Amino acid sequence: MVVVLIPSLLAREAGGQGRFELDAATPREALLELPVRDLLFDERGRLRPLVNVYVNRTQVDELDGAVGADDEIRLVAAVAGG
Repeated sequence: MVVVLIPSLLAREAGGQGRFELDAATPREALLELPVRDLLFDERGRLRPLVNVYVNRTQVDELDGAVGADDEIRLVAAVAGG
């Protein structure tokens, strides 16, 4: 099982749940199982620009790399504006 942690803003959209334990082989598979997947990906299936993905505290740009049973995926929303 891979653990996925999402920020509180997204957790509100997921019924208040901020932690998910999922069977997934890649970060992409895990994110696509989340109830907030439509907020994470655009209509072409690309991760939205203001969503950062970390696997075991290391930011990843490639969502199709392998993850193992003890890995943790954390989503962090980037801050934008000026």
